[in-house]
Amino acid sequence: GGSDCIKANAKSCGECIQAGPNCGWCKKTVREPTSARCDDLAALKSKGCPMEDIENPRGSKQVLEDREVTNRKIGAAEKLKPEAITQIQPQKLVLKLRVGEPQTFSLKFKRAEDYPIDLYYLMDLSYSMKDDLENVKSLGTALMVEMGKITSDFRIGFGSFVEKTVMPYISTTPAKLRNPCTGDQNCTSPFSYKNVLSLTSEGNKFNELVGKQHISGNLDSPEGGFDAIMQVAVCGEQIGWRNVTRLLVFSTDAGFHFAGDGKLGGIVLPNDGKCHLENNMYTMSHYYDYPSIAHLVQKLSENNIQTIFAVTEEFQAVYKELKNLIPKSAVGTLSSNSSNVIQLIIDAYNSLSSEVILENSKLPKGVTISYKSFCKNGVNDTQEDGRKCSNISIGDEVKFEINVTANECPKKEQNETIKIKPLGFTEEVEINLQFICECQCQSEGEPNSPACHEGNGTFECGACRCNEGRIGRLCECSTDEVNSEDMDAYCRRENSTEICSNNGECICGQCVCKKRENTNEVYSGKYCECDNFNCDRSNGLICGGNGICKCRVCECFPNFTGSACDCSLDTFPCMASNGQICNGRGTCECGTCNCTDPKFQGPTCEMCQTCVGVCAEHKDCVQCRAFDKGEKKETCSQECMHFNMTRVESRDKLPQPGQPDPLSHCKEKDVDDCWFYFTYSVNSNGDANVHVVETPECPSGPDIIPIVAGVVAGIVLIGLALLLIWKLLMIIHDRREFAKFEKEKMNAKWDT
Repeated sequence: GGSDCIKANAKSCGECIQAGPNCGWCKKTVREPTSARCDDLAALKSKGCPMEDIENPRGSKQVLEDREVTNRKIGAAEKLKPEAITQIQPQKLVLKLRVGEPQTFSLKFKRAEDYPIDLYYLMDLSYSMKDDLENVKSLGTALMVEMGKITSDFRIGFGSFVEKTVMPYISTTPAKLRNPCTGDQNCTSPFSYKNVLSLTSEGNKFNELVGKQHISGNLDSPEGGFDAIMQVAVCGEQIGWRNVTRLLVFSTDAGFHFAGDGKLGGIVLPNDGKCHLENNMYTMSHYYDYPSIAHLVQKLSENNIQTIFAVTEEFQAVYKELKNLIPKSAVGTLSSNSSNVIQLIIDAYNSLSSEVILENSKLPKGVTISYKSFCKNGVNDTQEDGRKCSNISIGDEVKFEINVTANECPKKEQNETIKIKPLGFTEEVEINLQFICECQCQSEGEPNSPACHEGNGTFECGACRCNEGRIGRLCECSTDEVNSEDMDAYCRRENSTEICSNNGECICGQCVCKKRENTNEVYSGKYCECDNFNCDRSNGLICGGNGICKCRVCECFPNFTGSACDCSLDTFPCMASNGQICNGRGTCECGTCNCTDPKFQGPTCEMCQTCVGVCAEHKDCVQCRAFDKGEKKETCSQECMHFNMTRVESRDKLPQPGQPDPLSHCKEKDVDDCWFYFTYSVNSNGDANVHVVETPECPSGPDIIPIVAGVVAGIVLIGLALLLIWKLLMIIHDRREFAKFEKEKMNAKWDT
């Protein structure tokens, strides 16, 4: 919202409120560019503009006429005139619209019971409809009886059509004009459209007049029904239409001609959509072309006529496509002799009346409308389906929520009127649109005010609205001066050709900087040379999020430095585990260790892939100095005097981790396989200190007696075990031999 207000660069309160529904105008007198007064409400408050000085007019709605929908039952004692029956509510209202701010109102529709119906039966009287005419002759009284079950106020009329009375649609020979039928058939002269009976409540009169009708004929298959429909729609007085439900039953067994087909007969003038009935006959069929489908739709809709196409099975597909183009129309299948026409009309009427579709008149430029429907059984829809509700029974009530939005103000700022009505009904809602294009404070303006540079403008809403040809915050310049090079010179930096650094306008010799879409991004400076968004960035953030951008230079917060404030002065990330910065082998730069000893690496210079361990490095020197033995015993005084040595009684007395100097604990084995313990540390002066436990831990010698006794006992036990095993084997062997002897002895006795 705020960016829209600023981008509008409003020069007056009226321009500001047209920029968007969230834009307000500060009428408090301030020394800022006029356009800076226009911003969203929160921004104006933050700038210190009091609420009472903010102009922010809002739209509204006012219902002028709100009669309740009619509740009545069929057969009720009270008989209301059609104009006294109300099916739609409200009837009239005023909407005050501000640009971008929708106004919403609810519309209620209820199908009234016992609502009057006018039905006009328009029939094709070409020769192929001969048998149908016989059945239609008794239609009047029969239809009166059936429709009486729906309404107590029903009227019926009858009209017929054939074709345009020119070649090649009919034969224009004198004989064929008198009787277009062949053989001994007695047919009436061809005609375009004839209003036989205007709407009447007398069914017998319908039967009487229709009974006198005769079939006619034509040459081609399609008929001129569109001419007849147009005349029925626009000749309201002759037909006798009332402001009630209007039904047009169109009965035929053929297709139709439409706009352009008249060229075959040399007719090129488009249909004018006006009534041309004289003595109930259409007299201009030879002069005007057939109407187009769109023209028919317009006229049927304007006159609230609902069409029922009663056509034979052969042409069902054609008329169903036509139905899709004509709102509030239905198609029924007519039997070959029209015997089912009454049931067809009843079914089609129920189908048409069970659906309500809202339509609106042409909208003024810049005005949009949207619908939301609340139908039966909790069915809700929006967009195009929000205009209609289906499956409505008589007495059902449905609601619609309608949004009207103005996206721009009309140039003449005059009020507009639009109308919304249900298709096929005469009732409508009249909406008067009043546009809020100026602020209330503008009516209090002072023309030619001294506050506007000697009367060069109107002082209104806390600012000057300049007269034609004047410009500037106080209208102090003329448009001729603004474009002069002399004025531009004041808006250029020294040795620069750019006016206001290409970031603003030069008005009266002063730079007025541009506004950015992001209200947090601002141009500033005498020549608009500064801004707060073009500083160096780090990690995608201006000044790394650790400083403020002022005139394209970062001003860093404490503990940060660098062009993008991305260099931290905090040394904590460089602290090694031994408590030294970068392990004493590097420098801390921007929170990162730069190792000066090439052997050491890592975030704190503690990793050394090629280094021998501290303990192994100093093992021999500690051994020779503390215990006078080891590999360096002979050269100890030359090679091992680089550290200070201190003897301690036990391991507990050795220095522990946590002291400021780096410290290594060591456990090594001497030449006698004894363990000795020491620590190695380097202080801040670079002096090495060794603390060593004075007594090594040597392993004790073996106990000979248990070993000898164990060996002797083992030998004795093994010998005994071997003797026992030998004895066991001998016993087994002797028993086998004895058994063998006994067996041989028995065999010797048997032989004897």
